[in-house]
Amino acid sequence: MRSYQNPLKLIEILADGNFHSGEELASDFGITRAGINKYIKVLREWGIELSSIQGKGYSLKIPMDLFNKSKIDQYYQADSRVEILPIIDSTNQYMLDKIPELKSGDCCIAEFQSKARGRRGRQWFSPFGTNLYFSMYWRLEQGIAAAMGLSLVVGIVVTQALRELSGQDIKVKWPNDLYLNDQKLAGILVELAGKTGDCAHVVIGIGVNLNMTNPDPNIVNQKWANLGNINRNLLVAKIAKTLRENLEKFEKNGLAFFIDDWNHLDNFIHRPVKLLIGDDVIRGVAKGINDQGALLLEQNGKIQAYIGGEISLRSDE
Repeated sequence: MRSYQNPLKLIEILADGNFHSGEELASDFGITRAGINKYIKVLREWGIELSSIQGKGYSLKIPMDLFNKSKIDQYYQADSRVEILPIIDSTNQYMLDKIPELKSGDCCIAEFQSKARGRRGRQWFSPFGTNLYFSMYWRLEQGIAAAMGLSLVVGIVVTQALRELSGQDIKVKWPNDLYLNDQKLAGILVELAGKTGDCAHVVIGIGVNLNMTNPDPNIVNQKWANLGNINRNLLVAKIAKTLRENLEKFEKNGLAFFIDDWNHLDNFIHRPVKLLIGDDVIRGVAKGINDQGALLLEQNGKIQAYIGGEISLRSDE
């Protein structure tokens, strides 16, 4: 497996936002300037934006608040683990591969994902140190059927945590996105493993835009928003703690316990929307969700429920 120790060390040096000369960096690493240039190329491949000025050297365009295990543990204060993975293909896949070793509430976070995925296997844009890439494992003793509506609950919980930390009017969008000012701020991917009649192993993936710039338009093809400058270590701890508390409530009470919260936070409630189902477009007015997590759509005075993995919700204003 390729070692990223030196590029990661370079990021730590540049994270202060100051300029560092190529000669200084080459001396620190005990290599040539050409070797430093190779590491700089890797950083750019990871989506890191650098300034390069002759005579001054290199700097990050935006100083980085890198994840710190001791700070997260100080904020979190829980018996479950938060593992920091600087470079990973996918935090969700990492957790799915480790299920036998995990206990409910264990989390992992990454600075960069090389093969991040979203809903329906879509690629997720994951530049280094810019956003939040978070996954949590949870064991549902009641089985897979008990997970119905879980992604909606996760959306509610994360929205409430982000609103509290940032003071911004963040909303939920059915079935698994968070919106800020009618633009996508975050996405949720809940993946399940387990056999019928057995417990369900749940991995909850959360991606939040914090300071993203110039995303790949082939991946990010809709309007998007950033949460802005925020203590990322505190953010991890806040989401992990709030998720744990509310997943316990979900196990006891199901989705119905959270429906009022959803309706309060729903970005499109009482607004004209359209549902894209294959080649079909269905228009109506959003009216929240029901106890099964289905989207309620009003058409000509009648309300119909829609649910399924191939439905996309869009504004129709």
